[in-house]
Amino acid sequence: MKKIEAVIREEQLPLVRKALEDVGYPGITISQVRGHGRQKGVTQTWRGREFTVDLLNKAKLELIVSDADAQRIAQTIAENARTGAVGDGKIWISSIETIIRVRTGETGDVAI
Repeated sequence: MKKIEAVIREEQLPLVRKALEDVGYPGITISQVRGHGRQKGVTQTWRGREFTVDLLNKAKLELIVSDADAQRIAQTIAENARTGAVGDGKIWISSIETIIRVRTGETGDVAI
């Protein structure tokens, strides 16, 4: 089993969710987060004054998937979150040792 975590632009979230529905996925958790990468935020102008926004609003997606589905789902997220501009986000995949469905006590792949 793998855990896919992705931090993407909030405005790309509807497109990514639709694409994930199309390819099928077992479940998803979405959180609103703030942060920045190498760009250290953006400079904006408002009423003639410049100011720096160093913590940008992002969406964080978390999915637990089977080993066989991990690359396909991560690729789907990447393709649909990509705008080509700095700040598109990151995706990372981690191994999951075990998973337990609380309601039934099932463990392993059947608990996904």
